[in-house]
Amino acid sequence: MNPRRKQRLMAVSAVVLVVAGAIGLMLYALGQNIDLFYTPSEIVQGKEGVKPKVGQRLRVGGMVVEGSVRRDEDSLAVSFDLVDTGPVITVSYQGILPDLFREGQGIVATGYLTEANHIQAEEVLAKHDEEYMPPELAEAMKGIKHVKPSEASYQE
Repeated sequence: MNPRRKQRLMAVSAVVLVVAGAIGLMLYALGQNIDLFYTPSEIVQGKEGVKPKVGQRLRVGGMVVEGSVRRDEDSLAVSFDLVDTGPVITVSYQGILPDLFREGQGIVATGYLTEANHIQAEEVLAKHDEEYMPPELAEAMKGIKHVKPSEASYQE
């Protein structure tokens, strides 16, 4: 092999290695930032036979159970129960809740699983309207009553 051809081969090999390394690092970084979506039933019973692990970052969606909202009087800490069609899980959150948050309303919380049925949320989003939810979640939530804003009683 002549020296010029050898030099080209080395340059092409180096470029391929650098590109492969960059792609590998990007996939690794993206893999750590993925928040898998679960319902309360899937957290307790497992999703396709696999339960989320304690410490795993995840996103959970369901309905806030009537009468379950507990607020700490000295801080912004709040905890509430979340349900879909099966088991209930508890969500704890430190911060100001969205204006649309209320009992009987659908929410999505992002956080970490701290126990088998407890989530420490970093972000809580209140759903505006249950009519626009994904078909899978709508099917799982059948039979749970949604409280419309005009029917909700605010206790402040």
